[in-house]
Amino acid sequence: MAVLKQEQKINLTTKKQHPRLRSMKDFYRKLKRNKAALVGGYLILFLTIVSLIGPYFLSNGINDVDYTARLQPPSAEYWLGTDQHGRDIFSRIIYGGQITLIVGFLSVALGGIVGVAIGIASGYYGGKIDTVIMRLMDILLAFPGILLALAIVSILGPDIVNVIYAVAIYSIPSFARIARGSTLSVKKLEYIDAVRGIGAGDFRILVRHVLPNVISPLIVQATLSIATAILTASGLSFLGLGAQPPSPEWGAMLNDGRGYMHDAGHIALFPGLAIVIAVLAFNLFGDGIRDALDPKSK
Repeated sequence: MAVLKQEQKINLTTKKQHPRLRSMKDFYRKLKRNKAALVGGYLILFLTIVSLIGPYFLSNGINDVDYTARLQPPSAEYWLGTDQHGRDIFSRIIYGGQITLIVGFLSVALGGIVGVAIGIASGYYGGKIDTVIMRLMDILLAFPGILLALAIVSILGPDIVNVIYAVAIYSIPSFARIARGSTLSVKKLEYIDAVRGIGAGDFRILVRHVLPNVISPLIVQATLSIATAILTASGLSFLGLGAQPPSPEWGAMLNDGRGYMHDAGHIALFPGLAIVIAVLAFNLFGDGIRDALDPKSK
């Protein structure tokens, strides 16, 4: 209890001095000035709501086959047309949004948790631990992300769960390096020495004082990584290594429609547009968050 009270006093005296301790009000004010970020945020909110509650209002199921209506163009009955099996593309895209968002958020969450823990520990303790960890991260970064994910899925087997693991693994180095770099600057501050001087242990310092002050660049990285994760997962499904038929994952739908580009281009067009919109939304929002959290911006 005594340590907690002393920490509170130290935090109050150093809060105005540390450039990373910014008010939420200032953050929202800067974010609202960025029109592109607002568009991205609204698109993310729209995609999330539609993916979560949209399936409850659909009259056509994702695997309702009707060969009498196959390859139908967009119409009043089938808003986005039908595929080669007569399935409603609109319904499948709505359902596929759930899969896409789950893959994006879960893979980045797993990679972020592991990467941040490794990066903070590496930057805080330094020495041989830092050297070994960073060399391992350099090895992972030497591989292009999509190729590393492709190799991992090839080993684990084609499945959407394995895609999540693959994307999470190749996301670890980025989070680790950002967390390490921020930790190296934070641990040199005087208030960290003061907290350590009153008896706080390493774990308490890392969780209560280091992590909150390195979270800003990690939030930006997480938002941008979700866009990369969606694109990677769709690419693996397009290659047949991700979600398997008859799953309505957008990349798998794109793969189904590539053989009908000339006769029924809408089969590949609409899943492709869904991927573009989702990736664009997270990139725009991530850029806006980065600008809003930048201490140099006014």
